[in-house]
Amino acid sequence: MKRKEAPTKDNSPSKKNKDASGQDIWPAPADQIGPDKDADGLSSGVNLHRTLVTLGLSPDLISVHLLEKGTTVHSEHERARLAYLSPSYLFVLDHGSRSSPPLVPSPCTTLIIDHHHSTPSDFPSDSTHVTACHFPPVATTSLLIYHITLPLSPVLEPLTSWLCIIGTHGDLGTTLKWLPPFPDMSAPLKLYTKKALNDAVSLLNAPRRTATYDVLSAWTALLTATHPKDISTSPRLAAARAEVNAEVERATHTAPKFSADGKVAVFRIRSACQVHPVIATRWAGHLNSKALEIVMGGEGKGPLLERLGDDFARGHVQASGGIVKVEEFEELMGLMRVGEKSEAQKKREEDKANGVSPTKGKVIDKGQTNTLMGYFGNKGGK
Repeated sequence: MKRKEAPTKDNSPSKKNKDASGQDIWPAPADQIGPDKDADGLSSGVNLHRTLVTLGLSPDLISVHLLEKGTTVHSEHERARLAYLSPSYLFVLDHGSRSSPPLVPSPCTTLIIDHHHSTPSDFPSDSTHVTACHFPPVATTSLLIYHITLPLSPVLEPLTSWLCIIGTHGDLGTTLKWLPPFPDMSAPLKLYTKKALNDAVSLLNAPRRTATYDVLSAWTALLTATHPKDISTSPRLAAARAEVNAEVERATHTAPKFSADGKVAVFRIRSACQVHPVIATRWAGHLNSKALEIVMGGEGKGPLLERLGDDFARGHVQASGGIVKVEEFEELMGLMRVGEKSEAQKKREEDKANGVSPTKGKVIDKGQTNTLMGYFGNKGGK
């Protein structure tokens, strides 16, 4: 989403307010908000946007950077788009992170707020980060933003509490119990109703999964909403949800293929919509082997892991994903022997073809001395 172009250093209002070293103080220079595309990321972005405006920053000085389909915030194309806007402050919300050069060349102050799995070194240089991934129960990005911004103004709570709930329910599920150490959200849950809040989660998550990847519609609907029910009035979000639901229903019956050792299940789905995470979640409840790992492939030279690159297996400990080239993905499938039969399966099929019964030829334990007559005779004598 593009608002007015960020003011240049020559015409920015902040030029009138500088400290002794000539640095801008207030009004602040242009801010760039980079939220992720799901309910958690979008709620975090709108919360931050409302906080900055409440504190006195003009909306004209705030631009919002939404990623294009198939990219990450670390992609060269997205870095170029960010650099073009020349932000003085960059907020990166809910995108996950990795070690890299600065996202935007200096001078730019970058703050990364996230909850995806990371190590202390998994962040771009010249950035500050806030992460919750090592402190269970892991707070979502929208919950982190809520805690950070709430003390800044007494008027923020009614503006942002429901955003926090939508974002957190989007990641942790709509049946979440708001128990300590999470904040008490009983008042906003009662005021806005669980139905309206959870319906908003479903609607906001839909556009990013459509073939057109229409994240802007979700952002605009949430930014302009004053109540969760406002989101349900958007015909575009309703149409997006209908499109995604239909595609999920079409693809959800795809049968898995298993690796030869039975530890890996792979679903190959060809769809312009991003529905494979939904289907993986559905199947996870039915494939109950403790050793099983679900791998989803949505279709639309050095060591393999090096060629897969930093876009492979990012996210959470329980579930990760990535964008890889078809050639590397096919090689990965081959190395895992997906679709091959195990030796036990081959033996059973060979025996069946040869007319060998699974139970034929089994020998009764030679140590067994009891007989049917003896068994019933003993029973009758007792």
